[in-house]
Amino acid sequence: MKYLPRVVDNELARQLKSAGAVVIEGPKACGKTTTGRQVAASEVLLDIDENAKMALQVAPDLVLEGQVPRLIDEWQIEPKIWNHIRRTVDDRRRPGQFILTGSAIPSDDITRHTGAGRLTRIIMRPMSLIETGNSSGEISLRDLLNATFSGCKDPGLTTEDLAKFICKGGWPIHLNLDLQTSLQAVRDYLEEIRRVDIKRVDQTKRDPEKVGLLLRSLARNSAAPVSAATLASDVGDSDTALHGDTVRDYLEVLSRLMIIEDQPAWAPHLRSRSRLRKSPKRHFIDPSLAVAALRASPERLFNDMQLFGLLFESMVIRDLRVYSQDSDAKVYHYRDAVGLEVDAVIERSDGTWAAFEIKLGTGKIEESAEKLLDFADKIDTAKCGKPSVLGIITGQSFGYTRKDGVAVIPIGSLGP
Repeated sequence: MKYLPRVVDNELARQLKSAGAVVIEGPKACGKTTTGRQVAASEVLLDIDENAKMALQVAPDLVLEGQVPRLIDEWQIEPKIWNHIRRTVDDRRRPGQFILTGSAIPSDDITRHTGAGRLTRIIMRPMSLIETGNSSGEISLRDLLNATFSGCKDPGLTTEDLAKFICKGGWPIHLNLDLQTSLQAVRDYLEEIRRVDIKRVDQTKRDPEKVGLLLRSLARNSAAPVSAATLASDVGDSDTALHGDTVRDYLEVLSRLMIIEDQPAWAPHLRSRSRLRKSPKRHFIDPSLAVAALRASPERLFNDMQLFGLLFESMVIRDLRVYSQDSDAKVYHYRDAVGLEVDAVIERSDGTWAAFEIKLGTGKIEESAEKLLDFADKIDTAKCGKPSVLGIITGQSFGYTRKDGVAVIPIGSLGP
């Protein structure tokens, strides 16, 4: 199969020039190994190579020998290799020695000893719409952060298209599958997480039925700032209810498996005395996982437009995270005690920021623009600077700037 370029390709190339080893972290089947292979000169696959695993016990240096960059796939299966890689990087004193890929993040004590310039990390997520070929990329997030915006024609995505993109997700191996096969494949993926992978992270036995209940609760609360206690009470009656501590444990493991990825709250300087809410928004790393947890389908989304809108928001947040990473930026949300919320605030490392509302349709553009302007008026721009753009990301629309200066951006035209 022909390799479809990924947004992280440029970041990987840059990091290999400066660090001795690059760790690519992401959920299973998001394309980490395939991406690493595009630049690797040799490889060892620890999930299937029994000889390599045995060699690690007696002669780990043999596993690390080979042309560089050397790809060490699923390195977390044998976490003791971490220190050997670190030591080898120190000894060789050259960048671009290793690419490590992993679908679970080991505990901190395994990767505590890194050292500046030795190892660096890249997060890789499922494919964004531009990577699957479903966005033109005419509107660049980098340009938006640089306060440059020009309009575009309507990319022509239908609500049926958007429902299909949400349900299929950004999994590279599913791109050529028909919708029904893809729906089943994502359900099978989540079932494997629930029954098998949830135990493998730290060799702790967890109840797969309760994990399934939590996954469904997370799916129902996609794009919402719900607490662990709320999720616990949402699971069910006294026979199925989970304790808050159990929910927090499960959330931590699901995060380490990169199945969920919280969207943290933004904490700017405000002109007013409004209190900020700090709870993160809950998202699956790909909206198709929420669809699978609910055993939903495009038809279900059309019958529940509120759910459709929330999962559309999750899909946009996934894409914004992919594009933001390429601009050295992070994706936050804003919520204060008086009820003002903004779906996405993107802040670059230099302090540049932009704010976006995310709406499936065009019916709430006026309301969203008023909310963004109200929000921007609360920010102390003397300390935070002015926003590079206030924008509304929609499923269907032309790209244009309103008279009040708020940009309208169709998701089918957005790119890095």
